[in-house]
Amino acid sequence: MKREKVIIMGAAGRDFHNFNVYFRDNNSYEVIAFTATQIPDIEGRRYPPELSGKLYPEGILIYSETELTRLIREHGVDQVVFAYSDTAHMDVMHKASTVTAAGADFRIMGPEHTQLKSKVPVVSVCAVRTGVGKSQTTRKVCNILKRRGVRVVAVRHPMPYGDLREQISQRFATLKDLDEHKCTIEEREEYAPHIELGIIVYAGVDYEKILRQAEKEADVIVWDGGNNDFPFYKSDLQIVLVDPLRAGHEVSYFPGETNLKMADVIIINKMDSANPEGIARVKDSIRKNNPEALVIEAISPISVDDSEILKGKTVLVVEDGPTLTHGDMGFGAGILAAKKFGALEIADPRPYAVGSIQETYKKFPHLQKVLPAMGYSKKQIRELKETIDATPADLVVIGTPVDLRLITKFSKPAVRVTYELEEVGKLDLEKCLEPILSSLK
Repeated sequence: MKREKVIIMGAAGRDFHNFNVYFRDNNSYEVIAFTATQIPDIEGRRYPPELSGKLYPEGILIYSETELTRLIREHGVDQVVFAYSDTAHMDVMHKASTVTAAGADFRIMGPEHTQLKSKVPVVSVCAVRTGVGKSQTTRKVCNILKRRGVRVVAVRHPMPYGDLREQISQRFATLKDLDEHKCTIEEREEYAPHIELGIIVYAGVDYEKILRQAEKEADVIVWDGGNNDFPFYKSDLQIVLVDPLRAGHEVSYFPGETNLKMADVIIINKMDSANPEGIARVKDSIRKNNPEALVIEAISPISVDDSEILKGKTVLVVEDGPTLTHGDMGFGAGILAAKKFGALEIADPRPYAVGSIQETYKKFPHLQKVLPAMGYSKKQIRELKETIDATPADLVVIGTPVDLRLITKFSKPAVRVTYELEEVGKLDLEKCLEPILSSLK
């Protein structure tokens, strides 16, 4: 029987997972290539034989997505699988048009063919966009479960930007593990806050292997989602965050709208910083798309380790990279803290940006007086430091989830902004978790 030729479009996460669980040992398909976007320097690499299985003894090449049309035509590709997240609906269809114009079918895979079943309960935390507040929500869920005597393990959506053979299954129990696994800034931003709270974190590439390992030391697994992707694991309770600062995005980005429609619990975060019109619009979307979901209203109050030092200062604000870039936000917790605690002026880092940081500003022109914490490699971390050191400012405000002072040293003093989820309505997370807790008795 002729095998259908397939290309998987991705960004080093969902693409690899879909391959592992559906295509790897499937004799009906021949995966010709992966194409990559968003992740610097990933094209030209190979999905290794250690992960690709017996049908692909030499592994599978990874190309830039700019090569997609050529690959479809040269190899007579039958279908292209779209497998990455946080993409505007319009952009998804532009990609579909490119694929079909080249002669192939365009495919999006859903939960039925891609989710794995756990032997222990799974609580998932997802969102409709990057930068809504998943991290602090996941931490709160883990803390509630831990306080109730439950052994909890967090499994993080993949970010495998290094040697894939060394990242098949990774376990993080101490901050030292982050160094041993050569984690990027983005990885540290997600793993370190859990570790600091005593929560074990798993991540990597092969999420069935990760699941089976995590099950051995967990009563409950908490899926810590990435971007606005839906979970790799079937969830017993799916929590989804929506953002009234980006009202309308909950129904105009993929697969965020999928999460909105699948959610058991929806959290409207940032109630304290959004305007009434944005809040009303998001509530209307919930009523139209998932009226059965439980709705929690929440804020993410910010604090600074030394707020007095901001008064009257010119500050350089460094924010979470993905939130600012493909999350389309022009500010984050750092900007809010600078304004709240009396900074005189926010410095513009753009004239002083170097290397890939300069390229990031060209690619994302909506970014102005804010510095995205890009750090996918040692070179990029060095360029981030050089940009910080060159920008005239009295003080650096670190708005990233991880303390950048642990990764590199600045020539300026710095303060760190932190934020946690706080429910403000009648319904809270602990009440929503009661069915999970009751099932463990």
